[in-house]
Amino acid sequence: MPAAPPGVPLRVLSLIPPMTQLNTPYPSTAYLTGFLRSRGIAAQQEDLALALILALLSPTGLDAVREAIAALPAAARTPRVAAFDARFERYRATVGPALAFLQGRDATLAHRIAGRAFLPEGSRFQALEVYAEPGGDGGSAGGQGDALAWAFGALGVQDRARHLATLYLNDLADVLREAVDSRFEFVRYGERLAQSQPHFDPLAQALAAPPNLIDRTLATLTREAVRRHRPTLVLLSVPFPGAAYAAFRIAQTIKALQPGLVTVLGGGWVNTELRELAEPRVFDHFDYVTLDAGERPLLALIEHLQGRRSASRLVRTYTRDAATQAVRYTNFVEPDVPFEAVGTPTWDGLPLSRYLSLLDLLNPMHRLWSDGRWNKLTVAHGCYWKQCSFCDVSLDYIGRYDAATASTLVDRIEAIVAETGQSGFHFVDEAAPPKSLKALAAELQRRGRAISWWGNIRFEKTYTPQLCRELAASGCIAISGGLEVASDRLLALMKKGVSVEQVARVTHAFSEAGILVHAYLMYGFPTQTLQDTVDALETVRQLFAAGCIQSGFWHRYTCTVHSPVGQRPQDWGVTLQPLPAGRFAKNDIGFVDPTGCDHDALAPGLKKALYNYMHGLGLEEDVRSWFDFTVPKAGVARRRIERALAARA
Repeated sequence: MPAAPPGVPLRVLSLIPPMTQLNTPYPSTAYLTGFLRSRGIAAQQEDLALALILALLSPTGLDAVREAIAALPAAARTPRVAAFDARFERYRATVGPALAFLQGRDATLAHRIAGRAFLPEGSRFQALEVYAEPGGDGGSAGGQGDALAWAFGALGVQDRARHLATLYLNDLADVLREAVDSRFEFVRYGERLAQSQPHFDPLAQALAAPPNLIDRTLATLTREAVRRHRPTLVLLSVPFPGAAYAAFRIAQTIKALQPGLVTVLGGGWVNTELRELAEPRVFDHFDYVTLDAGERPLLALIEHLQGRRSASRLVRTYTRDAATQAVRYTNFVEPDVPFEAVGTPTWDGLPLSRYLSLLDLLNPMHRLWSDGRWNKLTVAHGCYWKQCSFCDVSLDYIGRYDAATASTLVDRIEAIVAETGQSGFHFVDEAAPPKSLKALAAELQRRGRAISWWGNIRFEKTYTPQLCRELAASGCIAISGGLEVASDRLLALMKKGVSVEQVARVTHAFSEAGILVHAYLMYGFPTQTLQDTVDALETVRQLFAAGCIQSGFWHRYTCTVHSPVGQRPQDWGVTLQPLPAGRFAKNDIGFVDPTGCDHDALAPGLKKALYNYMHGLGLEEDVRSWFDFTVPKAGVARRRIERALAARA
């Protein structure tokens, strides 16, 4: 197993692999870099996800894309690819200015972009011309003359231009996917190679294939990063399956360049899907794979590499036995580093001025996920509730709750503002505890610290109108939380600990305080019937109409092996399907629900309705009109939410 060469000082490089997000750095490397520096360890970080996009979406990058197109047989050139090729000079001339505008470096270009004569427009712009009438086959709200004028009448030319420039980038992503790599996405690159994939073969075959343009570009960026920082230890954090393929490509490049350089794999995808890892080929690319919160395993590993700790005392770490090639898991039990002592995240080394503020949807709440560079911070480790039956409550990132004091949190906030010059924060907790948020708000007010913040919560009764006003006064601009199935019966079955009426009152209190509200919604939960889903949509319609929520997203329920449903399916009346044998990733698990409801058939109607609700459209329509087949009439009283709000008053 590689170790630090004698006499060579330890230098750690943490890398963000493609693809995560483009508007702000994924926080894992900032957390680890800040922690390691707090322990006196030399640590640097780079965002190769952003670097890859900026390299591809540049004049020279588009030149390379065109060369790839020229090598395609005529039959393989899709209409999108042909349209790009025909207007290549316009794309080449505009890609640099468009990115500069999205980076905030050329705001005056907004006027030309908004005029719709500057950027070439591909198929993504067709959404501007389509209005999704209830029951129709459209997918977007408003036409060019009406929707954009309505949406941007109050917001102005900058947002109009940002939305158009985002569509332009999406057009280019389509070209990359159809001309270079069919797996390419801005946030889910090669996801199917890693998501709940029991066998390593698909990923191994992809890694053994001749590198395409995207692979070669990423390899060049990787070699440059290694030569620039000269690390002795490289950490690759993979938060999602859609970042796994690129992480393995990066490790592959590192091993070809410098075989003795130690590589470590960790992150959210590893923590959920590789908990039974037995595939030795993973270790052709990575020397170590660590689970759960990274601080303690990293300290143990660093001591091992420095010769101060034996391999038998590694913490939550997979290795491959050199003699037998078998995968070995070692977990010398030591307490985790308290959340109070993990240090302050640092963004030093990341190109904060080069991130792209995108505007995919016109909805003011929904846009927060892609628009603006938010400092990401955690209020507490884990979840204080940790009972929801659909959640991975048995895993460390949920089950080990550990909070910091308000004083510590505001110290971290002040340090981050001083470092970045930016006062916007996204609290990335699974569910930020209300007690901690109340104390945080009071401490921010006491110190006179002006920030803007948003985060995820549970819609519990603790959030009174008074507390919502206190949070707003401290800088809270938006919150998100789980309404899930919008059914009291199913919420109880989920052990969510809230009711629909309670959610209505809490969300209304936030909205009345001037705080935007996003609801996570779910369909397909065990025992959920067609009637349940129609009723849920009617409840959601009423919540939008009453001004309780401004944004939402429907998630198709997926059973995971680490959730209560996955571990005790009989309690929810379902039967699990056998998992395929394999030595690689394991997470999602199929199940048989005796209700037999075809939830997938409902998805288009649910999403179409929600898209329009977020734009203030169709709120008086019968919810049945959003489906292209017959569904039952909603069984929810038409004034249910109105009455729930009146009852509190």
